[in-house]
Amino acid sequence: MRIDILTLFPEMFAPVLGASILKRAQDKGLASYHLHQLRDYTTDPHRKVDDRPFGGGPGMVLMCQPVLDAVAAIEAGDPQPATRILLAPTGQTFTQPLAEELSKLPRLLLIAGHYEGFDERIHQLLQPREISIGDYVLSGGEVPAMVVLDAVVRLIPGVLGDDLSAHGESFGQADATVQGGLEYPHYTRPREYAGLSVPEILLSGNHGAVEKWRREQAGKRTAERRPDLLKDG
Repeated sequence: MRIDILTLFPEMFAPVLGASILKRAQDKGLASYHLHQLRDYTTDPHRKVDDRPFGGGPGMVLMCQPVLDAVAAIEAGDPQPATRILLAPTGQTFTQPLAEELSKLPRLLLIAGHYEGFDERIHQLLQPREISIGDYVLSGGEVPAMVVLDAVVRLIPGVLGDDLSAHGESFGQADATVQGGLEYPHYTRPREYAGLSVPEILLSGNHGAVEKWRREQAGKRTAERRPDLLKDG
């Protein structure tokens, strides 16, 4: 998968892309990352990319020309069509099923906003998929872009050391327990710590009983912490 990232702060991405699963994906040739500085595409001699909003109000708004010219140039750099994703608080809420959908695409173009947002004509002319990572306000779209990157890239086949590692995770669609719910509790060595013991069922070697216990625990945890995820909740 090719992932292009258009941002005013490309330096923010280097530590994230150069470590852990994202780095592993690139080292394996399963994902490639291409950072683009938005200011490189403005026609303004002072590299200005924003201006005051018509009608007044606080803050600055990203102008059409730099964003539209940048997208055109970036997309022309590779014949493979890109799925445009604009990170904005007005977008569709990012979910695990959406991450799974995006992980199957050959190319993504993530557009990270800043300031008060984008000129509305950018939305109208680019017709991107708009994604929000939650109902809160951040300084810009860089951190949301990193969230989308991490959630999507780890789902690309071959990226994780064990292709079953993504199965059974919270919000997943596979055999985790409660479909779309929270994950069951995990335990590892030692068997006892600070007076707390590993549940005996996990030491029984009875895989059927273990799976049943995990489903029960996942259902209980989901009901207690996120009842909104249960279909009948």
